[in-house]
Amino acid sequence: MSNSNRSEQYWMILRVTLTVITCVAILVASAWAVVIINQTEPTAQTINSTRKSAALVETIRVQRGTFTPELQVLGNVQSAQEIQLSPRISGQVNAISTSFVPGGMVRKGDVLLQLDAADFENALSISQSELQQAEASLQIEKGRQSLAKKELALLEGTIDETNRALVLREPQIESIVAEVNAAKAAVQRAELNLQRTSIVAPFDAQIISRSVNVGSQVSPGDNLARLVGMQEYWIMASLPVRHLQWLQFPDRDGYGSSVVLRDSDTWGPGIQRPAVVTKMIGTLDQQTRLARVLIVVPDPLGRQSRLPPLILDTLIECHIQCRPIQNVVKLSRQYVHDNDTVWVMVDGKLDIRQVSVSFRDAQFAYIQSGLESGDSVVTTNLATVAPGIGLKRVNESDPVMPEVSAQ
Repeated sequence: MSNSNRSEQYWMILRVTLTVITCVAILVASAWAVVIINQTEPTAQTINSTRKSAALVETIRVQRGTFTPELQVLGNVQSAQEIQLSPRISGQVNAISTSFVPGGMVRKGDVLLQLDAADFENALSISQSELQQAEASLQIEKGRQSLAKKELALLEGTIDETNRALVLREPQIESIVAEVNAAKAAVQRAELNLQRTSIVAPFDAQIISRSVNVGSQVSPGDNLARLVGMQEYWIMASLPVRHLQWLQFPDRDGYGSSVVLRDSDTWGPGIQRPAVVTKMIGTLDQQTRLARVLIVVPDPLGRQSRLPPLILDTLIECHIQCRPIQNVVKLSRQYVHDNDTVWVMVDGKLDIRQVSVSFRDAQFAYIQSGLESGDSVVTTNLATVAPGIGLKRVNESDPVMPEVSAQ
């Protein structure tokens, strides 16, 4: 090997050795620096201190009393009296009343349409003539009977009892009397048919639909119109079975629960009209499994008052007044929390009360136990809920809200 090659190899080994030594020195220095820093950094000391704080809340003071819950349900408006108007005779329509139109209102006995009466007038004349003829025959036969009685007096004792009735023409009299009675019945039938050419309203009604016009040929059973009574409407309302015990019915209590009807879409806000619960329907709705009650609305079209009219087949809000509940606290449902608990402020701390709710309506809960008169119920939503946390009242004193005052 030449001297030059040996020299290059020597210097390469030297450079590698120096690089390794430098790296090791850097690592050792870094480790030593970490040790020195850990030994000389300041130590944090724990200071035992307690920070006292209280949540700002609003409260109301509750009172026990007697309250009347209100059930809010939907009901379907139906007619209490409804018929499909049909003729009792066949004929052609000659005239129709101006009131006999959809939406028209008619009184009992008003003539709605007139059938052609010519044939029935002719039939009545024929029946009356046949009656007169039968009555005349009866008078003639009675005259013959009078003569027969005189002849029988001359032959007294020679005719037996069986032939006596024949001599006195009693069978002939009975036959003619039967003909007279039949003729009278025919006249009465003809008079009825003539009367039936005038089709009248059977009760005070509103015309819902009409399917006949002048010139129509009608027969018994034909549907001429749909009429509904104007005296009262029915509302079928559905509610849970458990709520039936809170309603009043005339057959059980002597009077029914009062009802307030509202239909803001049709009547506008703030408009309402009264009604009353009268019956409990004896079956459950097969689809919803809800109980049904019958609500009666007098004067549904407002003809005798300025009350807003009802519209058939619509859904309407029914606010039913329930039985009064005694010795309970009436509280907004929003203040009754999970598992029927209520937040109460006692001596500046939170007390989570378990309450027993007798009844709930759409807005309020009626609490039987767990709250007493004078308790301060927290109405503010708390971020942290735990028994004993500090509370501070925003309001200076507990107001008794109108919604929880006794009725």
